[in-house]
Amino acid sequence: QVQLVEAGGGLVQAGGSLRLSCAASGRTFSPYTLGWFRQAPGKAREFVAAISWSGGSTYYADSVKGRFTTSRDNAKNTVYLQMNSLKPEDTAVYYCAADVHAGWVPYRDARYEHWGQGTQVTVSS
Repeated sequence: QVQLVEAGGGLVQAGGSLRLSCAASGRTFSPYTLGWFRQAPGKAREFVAAISWSGGSTYYADSVKGRFTTSRDNAKNTVYLQMNSLKPEDTAVYYCAADVHAGWVPYRDARYEHWGQGTQVTVSS
């Protein structure tokens, strides 16, 4: 079992930046793809970004490409999401999740078996 805890959310003005972190405990998470998802009020959860177990591959939703960067430090069991040039439409609860299955299908949320509790990101206009 892997426990994930997000941190770093908050209120920021449009154009600002935030850095989310997700710390894992329990079983080591180094073999897993780590993903970021978000859910805005009244909307379905959507994929944001993911990083492979080695950190060598990343994948981003078109809506955040060029603005968000995900990275990981397996020695610290932590994954990060650097969010720049934030927009009001980025407002949501952000979740990290671990994909325990073989293969690289980072955008498919059904593959992610372990989820954090989420952290709120609010971007004001």
